[in-house]
Amino acid sequence: MESTDKDFSPSMWAPLLGVLFCLFVWGPGKVFSQAFTTTRLADGFDYPVGKPNGDGYYIFRGFSPNGHLGEDWNGNGGGDTDEGDPVYSIAHGVVVFSEDYKRGWGNVVIIRHAYRENNGQIAFIDSLYGHLKVRAVKVGQQVTRGQVVGTIGCGPYRMYAAHLHFEIRKDLRVGMRRELYPRNYQTYYVPKQFTDSRRNLRFEDRLVRVPINTFLKSNPNRLEVDEVNPPDLTIANPSPETVRPAVPEQVETVIETETQPEAATAPAKSKSLFDKFLEKLSNPQ
Repeated sequence: MESTDKDFSPSMWAPLLGVLFCLFVWGPGKVFSQAFTTTRLADGFDYPVGKPNGDGYYIFRGFSPNGHLGEDWNGNGGGDTDEGDPVYSIAHGVVVFSEDYKRGWGNVVIIRHAYRENNGQIAFIDSLYGHLKVRAVKVGQQVTRGQVVGTIGCGPYRMYAAHLHFEIRKDLRVGMRRELYPRNYQTYYVPKQFTDSRRNLRFEDRLVRVPINTFLKSNPNRLEVDEVNPPDLTIANPSPETVRPAVPEQVETVIETETQPEAATAPAKSKSLFDKFLEKLSNPQ
């Protein structure tokens, strides 16, 4: 039987290669939740405050492996003087997370960026903006370099002095579950170093394909319980779990006597000991 080149077309292998790639990168169990979208290729990276060069702001606390995994940006005025100031997307990208994450975090936005490295390869990073007072973008929204994504806040329940907590991640799986991944340079960039080395990249007016749905969905800071349906404990519908304790026959007799309807209206039974004592004094016999 004669075979043709059509039988072995490279295009026939593309779907299989895509599946194998996802298995290799994300591991078993992740491939079926993997999805893609498109976004503009970044033409450079700016600072997240004081657009575009960080004017009026400074890094109060920097990055440290196995410690503080980002940078805290504060206004030069100190205290809460920067509360409500705008926070900007550092580059073109797509929003992959926008939520009030409660304890310790408050409002958080994560944006996924695609850019071309010096070796010509397209790479991806996530930029995280934490402790926001308000969020100005939603999941799936396309954002541009310098677009407002929120404002500087004090975290949940105003637990911090106003500042922006800012991170840049190499690993697109981290999301809000930092405890599951290495807390070092394997997973994170030092934000200012990354930005300074990529302020201006070659302009390419094109869309690129980026992976999404790479985060775990669970939020350990949010308490979720099943709906509780308490049993009906009325006399007409006694609970099968309710067991009346055994009562001596003498006690039951007293209970039945005292709970008769006429007991409530019988004057002799409704008098207190003190009333009976006064009555005895007034009628000595």
